Amino acid sequence: MNVLYVDDEGDLRELAQLSLELDPDMRVTTAASGVAALDHLRRATVDVVLLDVMMPKMDGPAVLATLRAEIGPNPPVIFVTARALPDERRRLLDLGALEVITKPFDPTVLAQDVRAALARRHER
Repeated sequence: MNVLYVDDEGDLRELAQLSLELDPDMRVTTAASGVAALDHLRRATVDVVLLDVMMPKMDGPAVLATLRAEIGPNPPVIFVTARALPDERRRLLDLGALEVITKPFDPTVLAQDVRAALARRHER
């Protein structure tokens, strides 16, 4: 499974990559900005995008809107945010996110959380 993890914080990108790659079937690419993520998505196929909500210049919701307008309904997007209050979570899901993972995420179960979200998508 090809995963793109997008976050402007380098330490979180590294932690996410290490934790996701504990799953031997996950290959992770990272991007430090929304612009870099879109550049990658225009030239490569990924199975899921984990996308930080709050980033400078182009935030996660703007990346998702551009992705959907340019590429379509795939790949699925999972937002990763420190602000996961119920209203914010609902807003992000209403934008078309598959799931919302709260920061700080648990690195020991991040891959399982991603797989669970993808499994729920296929059940719908």
